[in-house]
Amino acid sequence: MLRRTLAIILLLLALSIGIAVPILTFTPLGARVLQSFSPTPTPIPSPILTVRGTPPPVNAKAAYLLDADTGHVLDDVNGEQRLPMASTTKIMTALITIETANLDQIVTVHQDAFDEVQKHSGSTANLVVGDQIRLKDLLYGLMLPSGDDAAIAIADAVSGSPAKFVQVMNNYAHKLHLTQTHYINPDGLTYMTPQGRPDTNQYMSAADLAHLTRSAMSNPLFAQIVELQHYVLGATTVHHTYIWDSIDTLLSIYPGATGVKTGHTEEAGYCLVFSATNAGHHLIGVVLNENSDNQRFVDAKTLLDWGFNLPLLPPPTPSS
Repeated sequence: MLRRTLAIILLLLALSIGIAVPILTFTPLGARVLQSFSPTPTPIPSPILTVRGTPPPVNAKAAYLLDADTGHVLDDVNGEQRLPMASTTKIMTALITIETANLDQIVTVHQDAFDEVQKHSGSTANLVVGDQIRLKDLLYGLMLPSGDDAAIAIADAVSGSPAKFVQVMNNYAHKLHLTQTHYINPDGLTYMTPQGRPDTNQYMSAADLAHLTRSAMSNPLFAQIVELQHYVLGATTVHHTYIWDSIDTLLSIYPGATGVKTGHTEEAGYCLVFSATNAGHHLIGVVLNENSDNQRFVDAKTLLDWGFNLPLLPPPTPSS
């Protein structure tokens, strides 16, 4: 009798297990039950570039180095200071155009584009008044040879006038929370006040420039343009031939360099916004008010080498 009872109990137990296993394995209810007994393990955070020691000294008045992958700041020298930023202004001009305009639009080059270069001794894409050029092609003339004439032609096409385009620039800066930024033109040239002094209302901080560039580099077309060293626009019945070479020397001397933009005026000194990748990491940096053309590239290389050689460590926990 005892054996028979035991056999019945074992049989019922086996049947219960046979029913329970499929339920736990193949139904949502079972999955929730199993999960309650097997909580998901806490994921181990990926190591990140971590500052150890003192960043290398640079000659720039302001410098900023950003880990573009994580948003962590690796170096900050006067990064919040408002400074003139010369043609690095064109990063905003290009980004707004790419994100808001019809890039297939045909743009007629007007006299004001030519005059901008002549009046302010600006850099030029050598645009010819009357030429009709696709808006997308003008972006190469804007970013590679840093054409101030291209900036004016683009502003006219996108907003109707440079003044209206500048309003869009300042609104966009506000949208991106760039609190140390203000524009008075789309090219970064120094304008003079009626009193004959440089207008100080065109400024940006190194930090704002780095964060703006991080946003811009996420746009594939922008990233493709600023990494290019040479662009040829062949002649057609409506425009001349244009050959544009990048004046960003870092692209040719630093392995992994991916842009971005030079700038120079007497007031701003020599400026550079730079970007590079190495071993799966992406860094973006800014140097403002350097004392020579070459020094900005030397300092950019120094900062990049230091940044890429930082140790990879787990990020700090919120409580640490």
